[in-house]
Amino acid sequence: MKITFIKPNIGRLEHSLYVDEGRMEPLQLGLLAGLTPEDVECALYDDRIESIPYDEPTDLVAITVEIYTARRAYEIAAEYRLRGVPVILGGFHPTLVPDECRRHADAIFIGDAEPLWHQVVEDARRGRLQPVYRSSPGVPQLHGVMPRRDLFRGKGYLPVTLMQFGRGCRFSCDFCAISVFFHRRHFVRRSREVIAEIERQQRKFIFFVDDNFLADHDAAKRFLRELIPLRIRWVSQGSLDMTNDPELMQLLADSGCLGNVIGFESLNPLNLQQMKKGPNLLRPDGSKPFCHGWDDYEKPIQILRDHHLQTWAAFTLGHDHDTLESIRETSDFAIRNKFCFAAYNILMPYPATALYRRLKAENRLLYDGRWWLHPEYRFNHAAFIPRNMSPDQLTDACWECRRAWNTPGSIFARMWDPKTHLSSPIRLLAYLRYNPLYAREAKRKQGMLFGLFRRNPGERVSAESPAEGTLESDRITEVEGV
Repeated sequence: MKITFIKPNIGRLEHSLYVDEGRMEPLQLGLLAGLTPEDVECALYDDRIESIPYDEPTDLVAITVEIYTARRAYEIAAEYRLRGVPVILGGFHPTLVPDECRRHADAIFIGDAEPLWHQVVEDARRGRLQPVYRSSPGVPQLHGVMPRRDLFRGKGYLPVTLMQFGRGCRFSCDFCAISVFFHRRHFVRRSREVIAEIERQQRKFIFFVDDNFLADHDAAKRFLRELIPLRIRWVSQGSLDMTNDPELMQLLADSGCLGNVIGFESLNPLNLQQMKKGPNLLRPDGSKPFCHGWDDYEKPIQILRDHHLQTWAAFTLGHDHDTLESIRETSDFAIRNKFCFAAYNILMPYPATALYRRLKAENRLLYDGRWWLHPEYRFNHAAFIPRNMSPDQLTDACWECRRAWNTPGSIFARMWDPKTHLSSPIRLLAYLRYNPLYAREAKRKQGMLFGLFRRNPGERVSAESPAEGTLESDRITEVEGV
């Protein structure tokens, strides 16, 4: 028996294919391969960098689906199903919109696939794949299962090893699909199992891909104490309330943390209150900023800098209290604070979130409420009607933030921070290596098409028609050599 695992691309550029220069290992697929019995052959194809050999024999195709890759995932699934190969879809998207996904696959997995993956494999082996598998979220990599990292070799991923200490988040931000998927719960692995996984691989640079590495301060502290002797360098994603815990901050520095992706989201406390961004509103004494005045994150940022932590500041723009002027102020704020990286994300209405339901009730959704499948939608464009500007104005304002952030002058000026980027050679190297890369990627991806075709996603064609015997023949003309 053979299982083929596939990581879909987002889509394509207007006149050529898109190859993601900033691609990282698809850890979730490596984990499923690690859970697969040894007598089953596993293959991995990454649509972001290589062609998918649809005619290569296989018994089951497993595709991980995110909202941004849904359209392309359905196209890939249709190719295999046209050839009689069963397809199972898993990941966030089938959990958020299961009815949609069921139309494009033989089976879908709702929730974490790890607990029941053995059943999927055995059902496929017997030719009795069930239409829906469902499990609840829980502790990842139970019993110390290790991912099949051999499947990542030769694919040109960034030289950073992806791992996970935990999954989920205890907060309930209204725009976030994480809290929906994990039911506002947070799960962590045994520290020794994570340490063992680190010791089994060769790299000293680790990216813990946890949704919120610091959602449980006590659990994080226990793990960080065990991490210190390994003398690695690592990054992750964390919430701003980390700065309220001095012991935690010191352990981050001592354990080799270079920095974290942090969701600042907005400079306006009214936006933060509406989106229920709890960690940004908490202070060490338990009070909220409305009690003592809003400081534009001045104190938390200073604490991060005092511990030499580089920050990837993530903002969501287009909230009800945002204006064109406040968006420009957000750009100035990030440049002034010399963050290592910044993501200026248009607020996106993800299905099944509280934000999506509210915008739908207010008749503010665009693209028929399914922007992720609409043939006219473009990557990083507004998918709803903002309160204080037009959708096009929001799109243009966010792009202007990215453009200003990624200019050579901005990259050079932000580098001169002795407490962060200049505090060690490895921090400076990370800054100089990845800022130009992300600048190129931001420019290339702006306005990308979702999927490769303009037909309805996953639309099947008759195999008896020579001209349309394969959906891949329907590609837009590609640039030679890409």
